[in-house]
Amino acid sequence: MRVALVHDWLNGMRGGEKVLEVLCELYPQAEIFTLVYDPARISDTIRAHQVHTSFIQKLPGNRRGYRNYLPLFPAAVEQFDLRGFDLVISSSHCVAKGALTEPQVPHICFCHTPMRYAWEQYHEYFPPERLGWFKRWLIPLALSRLRVWDVASSPRVDAFLANSAHVARRIRAYYGREAQVVHPPVEAARFQPVKRPGDYYLIVSALVPYKRIDRAIAAFNEMKKPLVVVGHGPEYGRLKKLAGPTITFKPNVGEEEYLSLYATCRAFIFPGEEDFGITPLEAMASGRPVIAFGKGGARETVVDGRTGLFFAEPTPQSLAQAVQRSEKIRWDTKRIRSRALEFDRPKFKQRLAAGIARSLREFNLNLNGPRGKREPRASKRK
Repeated sequence: MRVALVHDWLNGMRGGEKVLEVLCELYPQAEIFTLVYDPARISDTIRAHQVHTSFIQKLPGNRRGYRNYLPLFPAAVEQFDLRGFDLVISSSHCVAKGALTEPQVPHICFCHTPMRYAWEQYHEYFPPERLGWFKRWLIPLALSRLRVWDVASSPRVDAFLANSAHVARRIRAYYGREAQVVHPPVEAARFQPVKRPGDYYLIVSALVPYKRIDRAIAAFNEMKKPLVVVGHGPEYGRLKKLAGPTITFKPNVGEEEYLSLYATCRAFIFPGEEDFGITPLEAMASGRPVIAFGKGGARETVVDGRTGLFFAEPTPQSLAQAVQRSEKIRWDTKRIRSRALEFDRPKFKQRLAAGIARSLREFNLNLNGPRGKREPRASKRK
C-alpha cells in the first residue's frame, strides 16, 4: 500500500512533528509532502522518508519567514501530486488537510486544530495597534479569503482525528464534522523526576501571541519570583523588553539541559488556552506540577489539586494567586508522573493505529454501500 503523509511544514520538532514521527513508524515506506523542509532541525525518523516540498521552499526567506507566504499556502498544498497513492493521511494545523486526493482514495486528517489565527485567535495574532497601515488593510482581506478556503476544503477529508475534545468541538463548529479524539503522545521514558527540585518556575513554549507568555511575565514581574522561559519565536524581542530581572530567556538548550530544567523546576507554567499541550505532560512526566489556565486542552491532562492547579481568569493576578496556592501544597511526585504515563507514546501509537483502522472501515463501508459507490464528502452543519 502506497501511503502519503501531508504535513504543513517541517522546520522543528514540536507536538505535531511528534505525531508525524509515529505515523512514519506506522508507515515506514510512506512519502512525506510538506510546504517547507529544514532537514537539520528534523528527527532521523522523519528524515529517513522521502520528502517532497512545495514551491514555497524556493522562495526567499522561506526558512524563517515562511509565515509571510500564508496567502499562498492553499495553492501550495493543492499542487502536491498525490495520484497513485492508496491512502493519504494529513497532519494539519494549517492547510495540510486541503490536499487534493483522488475520490476513491481515503483521506484521514489528524487535526491539531483548525487554523487558529484565521478563527478564534485572529485578534490575538493580529491586534490592530501592532500592525502598520498596510497590514491593517491587507491581513483582514487575506484571512477572510483563507477562512472561506478552509471551510470549502474540509469536505476533502473523509475522517477527522482530533488531538483533544477541545479541538473536536472546533472541528464541529467550523467544519460541521465529527472527529475521533486521539490524544497526542508524551515520551515519558525521556523524563525522570529528581528528589530535590529548585526554586524557579518554567515555561517551554514557542514565543507566539496565543501562548500568552506576556501574561506570565507580568505575573512574575509582580511577584519577583524566578521564571525561566525556554523557546524562541516572533514574540521574543517584545517579551524580552517586558521581562524584569527575575526572568531568564533560553532560546536554545541542549537535550541534557532541557530535561534538567523540567526535572528541577518548582512548577511548570502554562498561561494560554491551548489545543492540547504536550509540554504540561512533559512536566508531569518529570514529576512536577502544572499551573495552567483553566480552559482548553489542559483540562484533559492536568488534574486540579492532584497534578497541578488551574487559574480561572485570563489575568496575571489570577495566575499569581495560583502560584502562591501551589507553594502551600506538598505535591506527590509519583502521582503526578503516573498521570503522564496515561499518555505515553506506546499507548498513543496503539490508539492512533486503531483510529486509522476504524476510519478506513467506515470509508470502505461508504465506498461499497448499497449502490456500490462512495457518497460525496460533504460538510453537513447541524
